[in-house]
Amino acid sequence: MRLIHTVFATALSVSAFTARAQTTTATPTVPAPPPSRAGLTGTVDSLAAAFIAEPQAPGVSIAVIRAGRDTLVFKGYGRSDIENDVPATPVTVYRIGSITKQFTAAAVMRLVERGMVHLGDPIGKYLGELPAAWRPVTVQELLNHTSGIPSYTDLGQAWIRRWGESMPPDTLVALTAHKPLDFAPGTNWRYDNSGYVVLGMLLEKVTGSPYAAYLDSTLFRPLGLTGTRYCYPAPIIPHRSRGYARAGQTWTNAIFLNMTQPFSAGALCSTVGDLARWNAELATGQVVSLTSYRQMTTPRGAAVSHHYGFGLERDTLGGRVRIAHGGGINGFITYNAYFPADSLSITVLANAAPSDPERLANNIARAVFGLALVHPPSQPKAVPLPSTVRDAISGRYVLQIGQRELSLTVRTDSTGVTAQAAGQGAFPLTYEGNDTFGTAVDPTIRVRFVVESGRADRIVFTQNGQSFDGRRTP
Repeated sequence: MRLIHTVFATALSVSAFTARAQTTTATPTVPAPPPSRAGLTGTVDSLAAAFIAEPQAPGVSIAVIRAGRDTLVFKGYGRSDIENDVPATPVTVYRIGSITKQFTAAAVMRLVERGMVHLGDPIGKYLGELPAAWRPVTVQELLNHTSGIPSYTDLGQAWIRRWGESMPPDTLVALTAHKPLDFAPGTNWRYDNSGYVVLGMLLEKVTGSPYAAYLDSTLFRPLGLTGTRYCYPAPIIPHRSRGYARAGQTWTNAIFLNMTQPFSAGALCSTVGDLARWNAELATGQVVSLTSYRQMTTPRGAAVSHHYGFGLERDTLGGRVRIAHGGGINGFITYNAYFPADSLSITVLANAAPSDPERLANNIARAVFGLALVHPPSQPKAVPLPSTVRDAISGRYVLQIGQRELSLTVRTDSTGVTAQAAGQGAFPLTYEGNDTFGTAVDPTIRVRFVVESGRADRIVFTQNGQSFDGRRTP
């Protein structure tokens, strides 16, 4: 489920360090013959140009590679650095947010294969210093988000105010250590960045190595992933992209986040080429055994309804099984997919939030398979905004998303109406009549204000057909 699109860096977000895959359930259609290589390149060029022109992001890099070696598309579009006018290329390095989780999960599964960790073990067996309520949670429940451990990225302003601080893993744990579990372990599913921080702590405890160094020595260097690393801001990283947020139709630099905070839940950066190579080698037993890969890509128990395995999701597009995960972090939204029956990898990395690289990746997949492209809904059509509506809607609203609350502030002035989530950039709202607004940020979004006696007391926020109620706060 996606609200505006991502975490850390978007107008609204259900969970941080992620932009999770949406399951495609449309009835498969009879495909047309696959396009020629030149035809596919032309289609991708056109889709990428439209993505940048919307504008979705200043820059985007795309890799479409079959069987790890047959390169169909390997290109960059737009700019990786606006201020210095640096073009995006296929070797541009992006923060990848929650795509990090599959690296963490694979590293844990390698320990499982060596008998050093067991999926059914309580995490307290390895990390006795965790809060008492967390210790019975199993390693598997951490991997597939069924632990019930509260996620620190759901804390709202209590966490956002501290984005600039350096936080070691035990500090991240302490942010929610006092809170009760969201549910009994194994009985439900909820995306949980704290759980993946604990998995990073597990890796460090069992191996005796820091998380970043361990992944570099056991995964990145042996696999030849030369553009993949822990994305600390201080080191010089060749070809590193800057990250951006949108303010209306212009770009601003993304809000700073200390990169100790995402840790093993979302702190890596990479390139489209490295992620395509990773997809192929992970799926063919070069990273973990094929048995472990099946475990990583097979939802179980309470995770089945959310199509979630271990750091990876399993769904379908056009009748084809897709193994995928997205990521989001300040200034970046990313999407990485693998179609096992076709040995096809599609990776799209963008340097802005909000943006929707998943939509772009889905259309690229449709083009490869000879399916009809899906075009976004038309942009909202503006009508004059009555002063009575303008005066009624300004204020702060709290959206209820399951058990979570998301704050949205609506402001009005002579230039129009904007909405802004706490700690995020504002995005413009376009009045469509009947107390309802749309936004060019995402044409599927509608915000309807419930106005009584000249004042809006509630809103109904709809995106991709899902609606959420929000109450006005003083």
